[in-house]
Amino acid sequence: MELTVSGLDADEAAGSALESVVVEEQESAANRVIDVPSQPIAAAKRALDIVLSAIGLVALAPLLLAILALIVVTSPGNPIFAQPRVGRGGVVFRMYKLRTMVRDAEARLGELAAFNEAQPPLFKMRRDPRVTLAGRFLRASSLDELLQLVNVLKGEMSLVGPRPPLPHEVATYTPTQARRLSTVPGLTGLWQVSGRSECPFERAIELDLAYIDDWSFWLDIRILLRTVLVVLRSDGAY
Repeated sequence: MELTVSGLDADEAAGSALESVVVEEQESAANRVIDVPSQPIAAAKRALDIVLSAIGLVALAPLLLAILALIVVTSPGNPIFAQPRVGRGGVVFRMYKLRTMVRDAEARLGELAAFNEAQPPLFKMRRDPRVTLAGRFLRASSLDELLQLVNVLKGEMSLVGPRPPLPHEVATYTPTQARRLSTVPGLTGLWQVSGRSECPFERAIELDLAYIDDWSFWLDIRILLRTVLVVLRSDGAY
């Protein structure tokens, strides 16, 4: 089974075109915020990321292989999806996910715009026709996010932090919203344990900024523990 990484041309083009714009327009806003956390606690946060992501990837390897095989069997195309996302300081990186949609999902986005159930610039549909049968299970269980442990291990993401936005979302940010880019994005975060897809965009921004302003090592631990409960209940997942 060939496990090559696929991405969608439209997002790759957007990431390439917007990277310089994101850095120029958002870096000044991001730099006005004192980095959180500060040394030496930042080193402890990064150490926790490395240890837990490495252990997770090793322990979950059999499950990941089984899911990859399931995706290959049930849906044509590469089982690994890589999408441009914006990280700390406006740097664009490739975020990994287990593919839950059909191959031409981005090409079909325009025809579904009228059915958006989220506050722009986000797009969410409870019954998105682009999601595969296996993908519905993976999304409900959040198993599609497991490959982001690779991003955490690489230092592009943290276990906890604001979710990394898409380049076209960042292009619409106000200076206040751009403060989300002043810290490393996370696999889970405060708004993920406060409603996930049910959380309006403005409220999600408020929660992310509250996380940045009130960060502590123990806040990360509490969010990780709450994430386990949210995932088990499938709260706000679709």
